[in-house]
Amino acid sequence: MMAVPAGVTRVAAAEGDFAAFLSSIRRDAIAQGIRATTVDLALGQTEYLPHVIELDRAQPEHTMTFAGFIEKIVTPQKTADGRAALSENWPLLMRVHQRFNVQPRFIVALWAVESNFGKVMGNYKVVSSLATLAYDGRRSEVFRPELIAALRIIDQGNIRPDAMVGSWAGAMGQCQFMPTTFLNFAVDFDGNGKRDIWGDRADVLGSIANYLAQLGWHGSESWGRLVVLPANFDARLAGLDMRRTTAEWSRLGVRAADASPLPALQASLVLPDGAGGPALLVYDNFRAIMKWNKSTFFAGAVGLLADSFGAG
Repeated sequence: MMAVPAGVTRVAAAEGDFAAFLSSIRRDAIAQGIRATTVDLALGQTEYLPHVIELDRAQPEHTMTFAGFIEKIVTPQKTADGRAALSENWPLLMRVHQRFNVQPRFIVALWAVESNFGKVMGNYKVVSSLATLAYDGRRSEVFRPELIAALRIIDQGNIRPDAMVGSWAGAMGQCQFMPTTFLNFAVDFDGNGKRDIWGDRADVLGSIANYLAQLGWHGSESWGRLVVLPANFDARLAGLDMRRTTAEWSRLGVRAADASPLPALQASLVLPDGAGGPALLVYDNFRAIMKWNKSTFFAGAVGLLADSFGAG
C-alpha cells in the first residue's frame, strides 16, 4: 500500500475540520443578522487555502533601511504616474477634497502605495483567505471578525463573493481595506448604491479620503519633511512622544533638507533608521498616516511620494 505523504494527510485533516468550522461561521453570521442565502452562497464557494497558511508563517524579516524603502517606493515612474493620475482625476479629486478636506496629492499617494493605482489588488478570494486564517487558530481572534465582516459586505450588495479579491491576508480592493475597515470607512461617493473599492474610482478615492479624515487628518497642513541635524544633536530628543514647536526645533539646529522655512506647527523628530540615518520632522498628519499603517517607513513613503507630485 502506497504511503500518503504527511503533508497531504495534514491538509486532508485540516480540510475535513474546515467544513465543521464553516458551519460554526454560518451559525454566527446568521445570528448577527446576515441573510442565510448570502452566507450559503459565500461559504459554498469557500476553500481551505494551505498556501495562505504558508505565507502567514513565513513573513520575511524586515531588514531594509528607510533609504532603501524610499528608493523602492518613491521612484521616477511612480512620481510620473502620480502626476498623471492627479491630472486625469482632478475634477473628481476636487469634489472629494471639498467633502473630506484631504489634499488630492495624499489621496493619490496612498492609492499608489497600496495598489499601484489599482493595478495590484491581489488575486486571492478574500472569504477563502480569511476563513483559512480564522480556522488556523494562530490569530483567529483577528480574522474571525474580519470574515464575518466580509460576509456582511456581500450581504449589503456591495460585491459578489467571487469578485471579492484581495491580498492573502484579506486586504481588499484598490484601497487595500480589511473588511472591518471597509464597513467603517468605505463610502459610496458616486451614490450608485454600492461601496465598490474594486472597480469604482469615485468610491476608491472617496474612501481613501474619508478614512484619512476620520483618522484625524488636517487638510491645511502637510505631513512633515526631511531635515538635517547638527553634528552634536542628541538623538534622545527623537520620537513621536516628543513634541516641540518648529521654532524650538530650529533653535536646536534642525533645518529643512531643502532649506525651506519650517511652518509654525507642533512637530516631532523621527529617525527611522536610528541615529546617523535620515531624519524626519513630522506633524500630526504623519500620525494619521501611521494609524492607517503603523509603520514610520510607510508614513514617510506616503508623505515623500505625495511631495514628489508637486502641488495638489
